[in-house]
This record gives sequence, C-alpha cells and structure tokens, in this order.
Amino acid sequence: MNGPGWRASWRIARRDLHRGFRGLRLLFICLFLGVATLAAIGSLTAAITQEIAARGQVILGGDVEVALTQREAAAPDKRALARLGALSESIRMRAMAQPLAAGGSPILVELKGVDTAYPLYGALTLERGRYAPLPPDHVIVGPALVERMGVKPGDRLRFGSASFTVAAIIADEPDRLGEGFTLGPVAIVSMGGLRRTGLIQPGSLYESKYRLRLPAGEDASAVRKSLETRFSAQSWEYKDRDRAAPGANRFFDRMGQFLALIGLAALVIAGIGVGNGVGSYLAQKRGGIAILKVLGASAADIERIYLLQLGAVALLAVSCGLVAGALLPPVLVVLAGDMLPVAPGFRLHPLPLATSALYGLLIGFIFILPPLSRARTLPAAAILRGLVDPRLGMDRRAGIRIALAATLLVALALGTARDPLFSAAVLGATAGVLILLLGLGAGIGRIASALPRPRRPLLRLAIANLYPPGAQTAALVVALGLALTLFVTLAAVETSLDAEIRRTVPQTAPNLFVLDIPAAQQDRFRAAVAAQAPTARLNVVPALRGTITAYGDQRVADLESIPDGAWFLRGERGVTYSANLPEGSDLVAGKWWPADYAGPPLISLDAEAAETLGVGVGDSMTVSILGREIDARIASLRKVNWDTMGFNYVLVFSPDTLSAAPHSLAATIALPSAREGAVTRALLASFPAVSVIEVGEVIGQVSAILGQMSRAIVAAASVAILAGIAVLVGAIAASRQARGYDSVILKTLGATRAQLLGAQALEYGLLAGLLALLALGLGTSAAWYVIVQVFDFGWAPDWGRILATLSAGALLTLGIGLIGSLPLLAVRPASALRQL
Repeated sequence: MNGPGWRASWRIARRDLHRGFRGLRLLFICLFLGVATLAAIGSLTAAITQEIAARGQVILGGDVEVALTQREAAAPDKRALARLGALSESIRMRAMAQPLAAGGSPILVELKGVDTAYPLYGALTLERGRYAPLPPDHVIVGPALVERMGVKPGDRLRFGSASFTVAAIIADEPDRLGEGFTLGPVAIVSMGGLRRTGLIQPGSLYESKYRLRLPAGEDASAVRKSLETRFSAQSWEYKDRDRAAPGANRFFDRMGQFLALIGLAALVIAGIGVGNGVGSYLAQKRGGIAILKVLGASAADIERIYLLQLGAVALLAVSCGLVAGALLPPVLVVLAGDMLPVAPGFRLHPLPLATSALYGLLIGFIFILPPLSRARTLPAAAILRGLVDPRLGMDRRAGIRIALAATLLVALALGTARDPLFSAAVLGATAGVLILLLGLGAGIGRIASALPRPRRPLLRLAIANLYPPGAQTAALVVALGLALTLFVTLAAVETSLDAEIRRTVPQTAPNLFVLDIPAAQQDRFRAAVAAQAPTARLNVVPALRGTITAYGDQRVADLESIPDGAWFLRGERGVTYSANLPEGSDLVAGKWWPADYAGPPLISLDAEAAETLGVGVGDSMTVSILGREIDARIASLRKVNWDTMGFNYVLVFSPDTLSAAPHSLAATIALPSAREGAVTRALLASFPAVSVIEVGEVIGQVSAILGQMSRAIVAAASVAILAGIAVLVGAIAASRQARGYDSVILKTLGATRAQLLGAQALEYGLLAGLLALLALGLGTSAAWYVIVQVFDFGWAPDWGRILATLSAGALLTLGIGLIGSLPLLAVRPASALRQL
C-alpha cells in the first residue's frame, strides 16, 4: 500500500492536532519563551544602537569632535579646524553652584561654557521660551539642579568668583549623551561667562571641545583620520558622528550580547522541555501510531504526519514569540524611563528577529527529532509495549540530522557574536552542564537500583521510582539541577553587584573629594580643613591628565583594536607624581625611586595594567601630558587597591618629571559626617575655584547603574528559570502515564493518596538534596565568571542569601513537582488499565 503524500499527511496531522493540541502546550510554551526573550533582547539592543548611530551628529554636537584636557587649542590650530567647516567651541568642567540667597547649600554641577555657534546640530530647548546666545551674566540650568537647589528663573547663583542670574530651565540638551558620565546636574553659560568665574587656571581640570559641521557630502570618518595624522603630536581625542558615544555603544553591545546568550541558554534549556513534552505527547499517541503502522503506514508516513503536526505548533510558537519580541522593546523603553540613554521609537529590526526565529526552529528541530525517531522506527508491537519496555535509542539518520542542526546552531551563535570566544565559552559551559546532569541522572538510577531496600515503605517506594524502565530520573535531575543552578547564579550575581557598592565602598571610602586646589596653596588648604575638622585625615596628591601613546615598541595609534581590559588606553586618564609609595598601593615588582631622585623619567605602573599590556620593569612607556610626549622607563609595578575609593592611579611618575608642569592638587578628606557641610562652606569661601564632591553622591549614581544592570540580568535569567521549570513539568508529564499505572496498582493494594504523595515528595526531595551541592558549585562558578570576567567587578557574594535562595528554590521546585503529581491521584483504575 502506498502511503499518503504530504497533502494527505497534513490532513491527518491537522485533524489529529485539532483534537489533541492540549498535549503540545509545553512545546509551544518552551519555544515561545525562548524566542520571545531572544527577539526582545536583540530588538532592544538594535533599537538603542541604531538610535545612537542615527542621531550621531546631534549626540556628538557635530560631524567631528576634537577634545583636549587642561588646555585649549592654540589659535593656529583653531584656524586650521575652522577652515574645514563651521566650528563651535565649548569648555566643560566641574564647579560648585552656590546660591546667593540665604539658607541654600552649594552643590557640584557640570558647568559648560558654549560659544554663539552652539549647537551645530539639534536644538537646545528650554521649558519656557527659546534659546538664544547667553549674556555673560546669565546661566541656564538643568531640571535636576532646580530640584536639588530649589532655584527658579530670576534667582542668583555663584560659580567661582562670578555671580549669574538663572535665565531659564533646560528641557533638552541635544549633546547630553555625547558628554559622557557626569557627577552633577548641568549648568550652561557663555564662554565669556565661564571666563568670568576665574575657574580656568593653569592646571585646572577642564575639557575643551571643538566640533565641526562639515560641508554636505563630506566624509566625517575621513576628516577625522586626516586630523589624527596631521595633529598626531597633539594627543587630542577624536570622535566622528559614526561613533558619537563609543562608551555607550560598547556597553550596550556587550550587555546585549551577554543577555542574548542568557536567552540562548534559556532556549537550549527549554529545548529539553520540548523533548520531554513531545515524548509525552507521542506516548499518548502510541495507540494511534501503532494502528497506522498495522494498516500499512511506513516509517516515512509516520514521520511526515507527526513532523507536520509538531512543526506547525513549533512555527506557531516561534511566530508568537517573534511578535512578542518585536512589541516588547517599546514597552521596556517606557518602563526604563530615564535609565536608557536614548528612547528609540517602535521599529522592526529584521536581523535579530530572523536570528531568533532560526534559533527557535533549530532548537525545536533538535529536540523534536529523538522522540519522533523512536515513534518512526519502532514496530507496532514495540510501541504498544512502550509502557513496560521503553526503548530510548534513535536511528542513525536522526543522529546525523541532530548533529547537523547543532553544528548550524553553534555556527549561528558564533557568527553573530561580537566576541566568538566568549560565546563559545557560554555555549560550551551550557552543554557541559547538561551533559554532567544527564550523566548524573543515569548514575543516580544505577546507584538506586543497587542500594539495599529500606524498611520504611514510603522511602523504599521513593527509591524504587528512580530506576524502573521508563523512569524519568535523568530528565528530573536535569530539570531540578538547572533550576537550582540558575537560582544560585542569580543570587550570587545580584548580591555581588550589591556588595560592589553597599558593602565594600562605604567601609573604606573618604567623605569628600576636592579638586582644583591651587598647587602653591597646599598648606593653606590643610589649615582651612583643620580649622573645621581637626581630626580629619587628608590625602593630597598632584592631579594631571595624560594619554598613553606607546608601550614597549607598540604605538597605541597603530593598534587595530584596544586589548581586552586595557580601558586605560582609551583617551586621557588621571596621572600623578609622588616621592613615596601612594596610599592604597602595594609594591609587587621593582624598586621605588629615592625621595630626592633626579634623572630620566620613571613610572610606577599598575600590575594588572602591566599584565594586560605585556610589559614589565625596565620596559619603556610614552605618555602625552599637556600636549608633550614623555618617554619614561617602568621602574616598578604596584598592586592598586581600587576599592578604597581614594586616589588610585594607573600611572605614577617620579616627582622631578612633572613637578614643574602646570597642575592643580586633588585631595580626599575622611572626617565625621556631621562636619561635611562646615568643611565644604569653609573651602568654598577660601578657594572659590575648588570642586567638592560628596562620595555619597558618587556611590548613589554607581549604585543606580549597578542596580539597572542587576535588574536586566535578573529579568533575562528569569526566563531561563521558567525554562528550567518547564523542563520539570515536561519530565513529570513524560512519566505521567507510567506513574498513573503505578498509582492505580498501589491504590488497589491499599495505598492512600497521602502515602502516594509522600513517596513523590521523598523522591523529589532526595534528588533536590543530592543536587543542591552540585548546583551551589555550578551556580557560583557561573556567577563568578559573569561578575569578574565579563563585568570586571569584585567578587563578594552574600553566602547567606545564596543558601537561602537555594533552599527556597529547592522548596519551589519540590512544590511544582508535587503539584504536577496531583493528577496522578485522580486516575481511575479502569481508564489506566485500558491504556495498557
């Protein structure tokens, strides 16, 4: 008899699917969750990065930007830049805003001086009225400054030695994202107004920016590269409209990749649930499959019918997941509010959607094939004996197909990854954990069968359930192990992020940072602090800015990309000099120079930075400071204790090298909290140009950023937990028929419902107890990798919360297992026996 073709197979599959879709809900839910998560993460990341790219000119404030610190460009250089297009100049620095009205407290702000050409792109909008170039005695302020100081238009503020009238409140600063991280609200004055303040002095910490609006059709990237070559000796920093916010792009690329890999791991985990669900569904259909085979249906016919049926459900799940993933980003943008740097509108992003769909289809195909292969190849008699004599193998053709699909899945993951090695590590770790859990499940079954039978009936029954033919022990071990591992991972990640600020920093941090102290007035500064807080502990250091331009024989400009971990090569960084080993540092290699050293320039380098660059004691390093390149030799390596929140510098020079350069001083002050306000007021009265930073504000901002990261990781990983729960439900469903038959026999022999449920509880409890230690090790290892290797934070988990989370997770999974077992108690003997 010739089997039905594809059309007839679809007709049979559709009719059967109409009657039995309920059994495929697990297949639908697992694929839907995984695809929706991947599509949402990919779409949101693409929306943010594309929005940043599309608004590059507005975010940057020009087509090309040239920036330099602690100095302004020379007049000939400005004229050279102006010949390329319309030029706008601005200066940005930290300053203290002091209300002239009685009762107000000074706060730190980002003071920005702009010329009459600002902004070249976009519009600076005000809450009331239209922006026009400011008179020298007017200032416009951000809403955050209004909220914190309670000022309004018409009020008077003092910056440095000059007073200003608040002219308006800023509604939107077009280049806010391009300005980078700020420690305070913004205030904008004219360039003439900024010079009135007296804040710009030799050695002051400020940043000058020169933005160009190029003629139409001009290639911004080519102009930037030309400037880099022409002014290579100036140690300027360059950006163009195509990379207006490189830091934000790097962060969202890496965060998006990390979250996408979490989603992919969740989809792989959900695939096990798919396999369990499909196996359970086909077990329910084994009578119909056997009848079709008896009537002459071939293995190919069976495969077509059920592949069409399962494929239809998988396509529906993937399609619904794509719709949800496409619609979620606008919702997430609204919920995130000001946490995101830009607010992209709704737009479909084909590449992440197509990638997510392909992931979902491949995962579905890989985990559908094994149970379908068994249904296709087993003879009718073996199918009918499946309850008491299950056969778990699959034919060679199915194995080859699975291997090809898995290879394509890995190739897709690595081909679309920004960092293939990182992606390979995540996928390899996920596969390793699954193999480990599957092997452990098989081992538990063998060990349970070899154990002596306990005298207590319920315990004996619980152990006996671990090894009979068709037992789902391996699937239960995978489900419970994954769920518990994910619970531990989330707890360790979250508590380490919390500890990064809440536990480590407050214990060691000073109360105040003070910047822009005149270098010649250190004694007067110390006296001003001592007059208000005699017990205060000060650490005063010279403060300069410098750019590493070469190390060893390698010019930084010649690098194709910055090495991983070499963040200090990106732009200018803090530089200091010291006669003695700085506070918060431990010498680990080389020798410190004598206090009276006078000779060729020497550098002490952070040991981690030296390892990243592959340099050591005796190697050369070139640093550009104030436009002058200084060739120095590495004299020592230091271990820097970054968590002290003090002045920790990657580069420390010998004093004779930089002591004559124009610079200011910076200080940390540790004092009783009650004296902070008095010290701040005294310093501003004596030194109007200094900036006083409250460490509590810094901690608050960093805590907010870490909190956002933590919530994003928890939200994405929660899908993986749901997938693990789905695997547990699928494992229970796959064994429901066999367990239903066992429960009928036991009830016939006099077992009560409480005893049956107690045996189930003991079985799941034994598995959870055995897996708890393994989950603790796997989960903390995964969390350590995320915290230390991916985000480069300190490893400081709260073990109490981790153990509590592990216990709660074990109870939750135990509860889900018992709830899934409740239908077994209601099975009627006649219906169970008729299925044999």
